[in-house]
Amino acid sequence: MKKDRIIIFDTTLRDGEQCPGASMNLREKLEVARQLARLRVDVIEAGFPVISDGDFRAVQAIAREVKGPTIAGLARCVPKDIDAAGAAVKPAGKRARIHVFLATSKIHREFKLGKARDEILRLAVEGVKRARTHVADVEFSPEDGSRTEPDFLIEVCQAVVAAGASTVNIPDTVGWAVPEQFGALIRRLHEAVPAFASGKAVISVHCHNDLGLAVANSLAAVQAGARQVECTVNGIGERAGNTSLEEVVMALQTRADVFAGVTCGVNTRQIVKSSKLVSRMSGLLVQRNKAIVGENAFAHSAGIHQDGILKKRETYEIMDPCEVGWGQTELPLTKHSGRAAVALRLRQLGFTLGEADLNSLFVRFKEIGDKKKFVYDDDLGALVEGLITEVPETWGLEYLHVASGSQTVPTATVRLRKANGKKGAAEFCQDASIGDGPVDAALKAIDRLTGTHGTLLEYSLRAVSQGKDALGEVTANVDFGQGQVVTGRGASTDVIEASARAYLNAVNRFLGQPGTRRPNGGQP
Repeated sequence: MKKDRIIIFDTTLRDGEQCPGASMNLREKLEVARQLARLRVDVIEAGFPVISDGDFRAVQAIAREVKGPTIAGLARCVPKDIDAAGAAVKPAGKRARIHVFLATSKIHREFKLGKARDEILRLAVEGVKRARTHVADVEFSPEDGSRTEPDFLIEVCQAVVAAGASTVNIPDTVGWAVPEQFGALIRRLHEAVPAFASGKAVISVHCHNDLGLAVANSLAAVQAGARQVECTVNGIGERAGNTSLEEVVMALQTRADVFAGVTCGVNTRQIVKSSKLVSRMSGLLVQRNKAIVGENAFAHSAGIHQDGILKKRETYEIMDPCEVGWGQTELPLTKHSGRAAVALRLRQLGFTLGEADLNSLFVRFKEIGDKKKFVYDDDLGALVEGLITEVPETWGLEYLHVASGSQTVPTATVRLRKANGKKGAAEFCQDASIGDGPVDAALKAIDRLTGTHGTLLEYSLRAVSQGKDALGEVTANVDFGQGQVVTGRGASTDVIEASARAYLNAVNRFLGQPGTRRPNGGQP
């Protein structure tokens, strides 16, 4: 690795997924990981293998199927964690990394761990050495590094590098740091630990956004000698989120005068696509004024700005929107477009579908094509991502009719298709309900038919593409009373139908979870 090459360590699938409501299934994680590979990140932290069987399988599948980036698994300095991470990342071969961590700050030592400095040092060294028995590439993180006493932090860094860590990450775990102070800390470590200055080991940073300073702190660290930045697409993550990948990458590229000689290998033209995919897979919408990837990031409404842009783009745009993946490149399809045309456009958009998935998508394409004049690229993307977010169907929507008005009691009639366990076989049931509105009535009818009872915690609706006939995409966070919030998604030109599909997707996810108690009417 070149001395001034910044390693982009993406933790969207680990720290990003820890954001409440952002949980993804295996297929969704694989799709995000494949897109991160197309984005050309250097490292994908695929998960925390010991935490659950699902996380272990996801990390293992990504290590086996996603080529290009290094695949990392997270582990505490605990033997069972490290062994689980080693087994999970093993399919990646030489591209496998184990990322071990242990809290080092005084407050964590005293109140969380109850351990003295010498015990922390011993555990850190033992953790790194055990990880080295599984992989050659080991990263160590002193959790809450920004609040750790600098002299002890130096001691820890020296000890873990001597034990075999090739990367030492300094986390600003609670978003406490400010750029000048954090940059000074990284500079001090860079000067005090010979392995960092010589290039034997890489100094990394992992910043949280509690004070809105994650990107600023990361960039200050780069100027001070850090050569790996840990970040997430759209900045998603615990609490206020993590360092935003797209902001760091574009800051390095756009302000090359400040970050002289510093480069990274990210394919910036994949940034917007990555942002949209992560948003849909996680259910976390991107704010319109979000830097780089927000819908307003390159919008100009003021007359003076518009005039300047028309005369010379650089007057009011410091980046070319095409460089990050914006641009008018789509060729909308119609209901008359054939299967081959749809398949070709999907390939041009970077989607690779098997025969069964393509057949399923083409049926939905025809349904959408009958309802609107043009089917745009974003519509196709929503349909593909609808396939990805599908779970084994206990219940499928067969028919929906609603009656509503200012002087009418909202009523919904719903017919569902229930899988009965026999291949290709199904049975149908129908019921009706009233509600406070047509969406409420439809969801209550679904509850009656499925025997579940969900509480809608969050509901969002967005237009996927342009026009009055745009495809509406609904994301619903639902609590079924068993201690876990489930996210469902659905799309249709009819927002009531999209709402019903999203809720039913959540019902199917809930019923498909291991250990879920099957209510009356649930899956046999």
